[in-house]
Amino acid sequence: MTLPPGLDLRALAGEAHRVDDGVRAMRAAFVEAHAEEIYAELTDGRTRYLRIDELVGAAALAFPGLVPTEEQMAAERALPQAEKTGREIDQGIFLRGILRAPKAGPHLLDAMLRPTSRALRLLPEFTETGLVRMEAVRLERRDGVAYLTLCRDDCLNAEDAQQVDDMETAVDLVLLDPSVRVALLRGGVMTHPRYEGRRVFCAGINLKKLSSGDIPLVDFLLRRELGYIHKIVRGVLTDGSWHSRFVDKPWMAAVDSFAIGGGTQLLLAFDHVLAASDAYLSLPAAKEGIIPGAANFRLSRFTGPRVARQVILGGRRIQADEPDARLILDEVVAPEEMDAAIDGALARLDGEAVAANRRMVNLAEEPPEEFRRYMAEFALQQALRIYGADVIGKVDGFAVGSR
Repeated sequence: MTLPPGLDLRALAGEAHRVDDGVRAMRAAFVEAHAEEIYAELTDGRTRYLRIDELVGAAALAFPGLVPTEEQMAAERALPQAEKTGREIDQGIFLRGILRAPKAGPHLLDAMLRPTSRALRLLPEFTETGLVRMEAVRLERRDGVAYLTLCRDDCLNAEDAQQVDDMETAVDLVLLDPSVRVALLRGGVMTHPRYEGRRVFCAGINLKKLSSGDIPLVDFLLRRELGYIHKIVRGVLTDGSWHSRFVDKPWMAAVDSFAIGGGTQLLLAFDHVLAASDAYLSLPAAKEGIIPGAANFRLSRFTGPRVARQVILGGRRIQADEPDARLILDEVVAPEEMDAAIDGALARLDGEAVAANRRMVNLAEEPPEEFRRYMAEFALQQALRIYGADVIGKVDGFAVGSR
């Protein structure tokens, strides 16, 4: 293309950015002003429960120009992260406005707490056999305990959209199966050359998938927080009974080797966390340039503000055997003692009053309204972060030699 005299590509790019910025400002103002009406129309007066992917899809059809169309998103998904145009930012603007709305926001959270259709299809098989194998996880029930094992041994259990889908399915099955009383999450034995024969909990976000553009805002970054992790905290929403619409159960996590990024985020949602003494925890958000899920919301509650800032802003790694680790971990034992310690902790969680008390503790520590306000802002800020110039500059490096 021949540019007109006096113009250059940088000037054109700057002008395009200003146009995009102005349009997004108008879009944000429109959603903020009309979120309740928009949501009511999309959900037939809040009588239908649409998950976030269904909601943005419905909005694209009902309100052209408000969010990207499915065709636009399909084209975007085909590109590596560095070449995307940032259409997910518009989804973030829309979802922030909906989540902020006093009536629409809680209804959307409830929609995300309902069982997935995949879990409902698999539930008869699981209740009968006590075993379900998926690509990223294996779920087994023995003597009232659900053993959920992360088994992506090729990438040290690094998280991607497939793992989020499998994890939410497994969490739903645990909560819906009346034979399960308590659940354990642990990493499986690895075949990865660096950790062959060892268990690994989680290596955090799959950076290769982030580089290739396969870490979506809606189906990974938001679904993960509003879906299975929130269900671990709050329970799964059912038609229920007069005393509660939620089914929730005690959860335990066992950390072998390390819990990096999303792995450490997960620990903050569990009732009891056990770790091997040679394991470590980290939230490398500053290095990767993105927001570590709901860790900014939860970590200070465990560690206090100073340690939380050291971990999130400064990238501090915490060894399981150092004193500050006990602010996050309930027990630390020698690696060879993990199995026995797990059995003991599960027995303690399997008490008649544990479920009711953990429900009340979670309600007091993490009120739904505060979580909703955090997630509303997270929807936009994380969308902006994954298209930040610093993150885009790093993604090519993520693709080489990273998890």
